[in-house]
Amino acid sequence: MNLPNKITLSRIILIPLIIFFYLASFVPFGKIIALCLFVICAITDFFDGYIARKYNLTTNLGKFLDPIADKLLTTTVLILVVCDGTVPMPYGAIAAIIILAREFAVSALRQIAATKNYVIAADMFGKIKTNFQFVSFGCLMLLSFLIFNTDYNGIGMEIFSIFNWVLLGITVGLTIASGVNYIIKNRKVLSDEK
Repeated sequence: MNLPNKITLSRIILIPLIIFFYLASFVPFGKIIALCLFVICAITDFFDGYIARKYNLTTNLGKFLDPIADKLLTTTVLILVVCDGTVPMPYGAIAAIIILAREFAVSALRQIAATKNYVIAADMFGKIKTNFQFVSFGCLMLLSFLIFNTDYNGIGMEIFSIFNWVLLGITVGLTIASGVNYIIKNRKVLSDEK
């Protein structure tokens, strides 16, 4: 296993720690620790791809693992911020359903492609979507910390909350567009031809 794949794998390994610290109310600043781990994971997403391309270390395993690591990371954090009420209902549920549906659809497309010995790598549109998810979900984690750990409810908090809802809305829109793009671009995979 080469270095980029090890970096990708480390991103997956850190996910249980993010869950633990986010939910561990008995740990001082647990949500901030979870946010820092999330940021580290988001940064590694850039470096594993950069190193793989620069040193010609791109592998099918990397093409397979990288999107899985991204999906596990982003969906985990999305579920956390929806379940604790940071994203209020029904908007949190709607956003989660749309984002998870897209991830399941693209994963199914990749599985079908794999049966035909074809690997669907993440494209630029997918990477833009993922980066928006990283920023949006990171901001939501920070908002969650502020909601549950401070008494401040001033105009700054209101502006930051509105910023988060707008950013989440853009992220959901990009998620839909990216999913449609993957399906259209790889529609030959869905044909019965071998």
